[in-house]
Amino acid sequence: MTALRVTSVTAAACATVLAAALPSSAINSYNATPAPERTEVGALVATWDDDGDPATPDRVDWVCSGTMIDADTFLTAAHCTSDWPAGVRFYVSLDQDVQAGLDAAARKFPGDPAAEANAVAVEGTAHTHPDYPGPAADPHDIAVVELPAAKVAARWSFTPATLPTENELDALAPQGLNSTDWFVAGYGTQEAANGPGGQTHPGGGVRMKAPVTFNALNKAWVRLGMTAPQGNGGACYGDSGGPDFAVLDGRNVLAATTITGDTPCYATNVAYRLDTPGARAFLAPFVKLP
Repeated sequence: MTALRVTSVTAAACATVLAAALPSSAINSYNATPAPERTEVGALVATWDDDGDPATPDRVDWVCSGTMIDADTFLTAAHCTSDWPAGVRFYVSLDQDVQAGLDAAARKFPGDPAAEANAVAVEGTAHTHPDYPGPAADPHDIAVVELPAAKVAARWSFTPATLPTENELDALAPQGLNSTDWFVAGYGTQEAANGPGGQTHPGGGVRMKAPVTFNALNKAWVRLGMTAPQGNGGACYGDSGGPDFAVLDGRNVLAATTITGDTPCYATNVAYRLDTPGARAFLAPFVKLP
């Protein structure tokens, strides 16, 4: 789920504002740690008109997570880049603490959302899968943001994530997938917390990581366990589009992207596979595939 738009299905993916945006996920507080070394993982920032009044300033916020898969291509989820008001602008930040940066920019550039966004991020052009939303079996929930490589390189140093080969998860089979180490990363919120007025999802806006374990593999999906007693953490609101890494032969392979999960962010992360022919066909025009 995105940080700003939550649906009943996308309870594992929104960011800081859980009431007016898209579907996304976040990293749980249990068994999670900061991830400053995951410099290829970034946050999707958007500016948009949230009240229909052109006389008032647009809104700016981080809304999803994602991953750099080459020097100028940021991979995220289609539900993060679709169904926005006309005139939405997308930016990508690879800062460790995007929320703190946005807070500082809001103080420095009050009423100027473009300046606020540019203070923490680089503007790009979003490309959403043309067949999104598809059927539940394969919703084509994948998108990229193309960025000016020189501007990205001037601000951040990173090594792009390694994509899987075609049908690599199928080739591992259940035994191999069960014995593989997995971890999720992103900027999302924490699991549900009870408080006055009901449950909230605190936190968000800081890059975190957490271990997860293999649960099940479907045609378009890999399901990953997030239960704390097994030593897992997991994704929550604002983590949508963020990476689910499988550690294969000592390499962190970007096997899937977070899309959804259970509403309180306790049990299961449902991630979109990147090794399928369909996902690879979408990515082929933007990045060199292994």
